[in-house]
Amino acid sequence: MSFRRLALSSLCLTPFALAGWFWLTWLSPWTYERPDALPDVASGQHQLFVYGTLRHAPIRWLVYGRAGDPETVTLPGYRREGLDLEPAEGNSVPGLLLTVDAEELERLDRYERLGIRYYRQEVTLSSGQQAWVYRRLDSVR
Repeated sequence: MSFRRLALSSLCLTPFALAGWFWLTWLSPWTYERPDALPDVASGQHQLFVYGTLRHAPIRWLVYGRAGDPETVTLPGYRREGLDLEPAEGNSVPGLLLTVDAEELERLDRYERLGIRYYRQEVTLSSGQQAWVYRRLDSVR
């Protein structure tokens, strides 16, 4: 096989390899088991504040099946510190408010590796609305 043909084949297969890695890592049923200690997700609608990769519509579509219609909001009293939020008086973090159902929240929990990398905390946004936010577990900081 010539170098040119090998390079072209590699270039064509790269998107499939990346898609497979993304699916296996973030979406497949084989790479995450919800810890038994976590409570079940309550039925109904949930509000979720996002400040990282989930601000991007294509990521939301891949993770829970739709881009949604998010609202731009801020979380007062925190600052962004890498992949986490830290309490910080006088600061605020811009983000989006998502409204999701229980099944979508379970998919988001899987994406964030709830109980392994993150936990969900209820916070009050600058608008006065209550929402969940994912925070890093101390053991993975």
